[in-house]
Amino acid sequence: MIQLRHQESAAARRRRARGPAGFFSSLLANLSANLSASLLLALLLLTAATAPSMGASRIKDLANVEGVRDNQLVGYGLVVGLNGTGDSLNNSPFTRQSLMAMLERLGVNTRGTNLRTANVAAVMVTGNLAAFSTQGTRMDVTVSALGDASSLQGGTLLVTPLMGADSEVYAVAQGSVAIAGFSAEGAAASITRGVPTVGRIANGALIEREIPYDLAAARELRLALRNPDLTTANRIAQTINDFVGSRSAIAADPGTVRLALPKGYGGNIVQLLTDIERLQVEPDQVAKVVIDEQSGIIVMGRDVRVSMVAIAQGNLTVLITETPQVSQPEPFSRNGQTVVVPRTEVQVDDENQRRLAVLRESITLQELVDGLNSLGIGPRDMIAILQSIKASGALQAEIEVM
Repeated sequence: MIQLRHQESAAARRRRARGPAGFFSSLLANLSANLSASLLLALLLLTAATAPSMGASRIKDLANVEGVRDNQLVGYGLVVGLNGTGDSLNNSPFTRQSLMAMLERLGVNTRGTNLRTANVAAVMVTGNLAAFSTQGTRMDVTVSALGDASSLQGGTLLVTPLMGADSEVYAVAQGSVAIAGFSAEGAAASITRGVPTVGRIANGALIEREIPYDLAAARELRLALRNPDLTTANRIAQTINDFVGSRSAIAADPGTVRLALPKGYGGNIVQLLTDIERLQVEPDQVAKVVIDEQSGIIVMGRDVRVSMVAIAQGNLTVLITETPQVSQPEPFSRNGQTVVVPRTEVQVDDENQRRLAVLRESITLQELVDGLNSLGIGPRDMIAILQSIKASGALQAEIEVM
């Protein structure tokens, strides 16, 4: 008995010497020796079933909680301190009126005077009020010139109320404007890089009013899918129900999943959202081909399929080259004249090397692209071919032209 204890102590010392990796290796070896082959197979199948697939995404990235959203704010203000790059008051009457009204509020009477300053610019101030923003916190704003100012560099935005769609003031903006572009000019040349009439003020607005929304008191929420799809909505509902162990989620339509608070969360719906937003769901999508004819860009989804179809593509190209030559008379000839002799070369390319290509039944996206590329066509011709395949009924996908 004493010898057996000494042997176990030595084995434990060897496991400690090998570290965590050695401990787990020995543990697996012991399990393999003691468990039956059928039990090991069941464990492997269970691990494969619970592991997330490669195309899965978090529910947080697929859907938004209805009611938790940003709100857009807008305001009108003045930027001062510009180095002669502001609005010309003769061409911008709104800038003149705003400047006079501001000076009157500060006790300066400018009525009847001729203002000639070029250091002031009228601007529009925009920003997004994030959800659950509290009073006293700050937000970023964007400043954009409204008149004929050439640059906002070095300017300072004066106090500007920011209003929502209900015409109520939710924030007040003020601060130095930072721009990414610049503009410089001389007597005979000028250069402009970026957009010097648009700037940004980091943390430039102070939130004065909160938008009330009591999330913790809710007993039922709606998840709004960013890309509405009936299959994706059903998968999200099933994943949530499997996690909580009850039918708390129902796919109401392709863009909405209704979520009720289960009994096991003690009335805390925030904890429920924290748990389910990390669940993995593989989204589904409609087979679609997006075409931008202006830039020649083609984007195809992975589920695009094509039935058996034959494709031939070719254009008739006629190339005419003029290379005139000069004909001069022999030396010392009396009646010779120098004339220009036309030389014309005509080439016809009917692309007879291109043959009729046959795309077999239900080919994949990669095979479709390879088949079209084998014809030697460019993006412009490929757009026309895809539209023709869709018109023939052989393309099982939507075509969206941007």
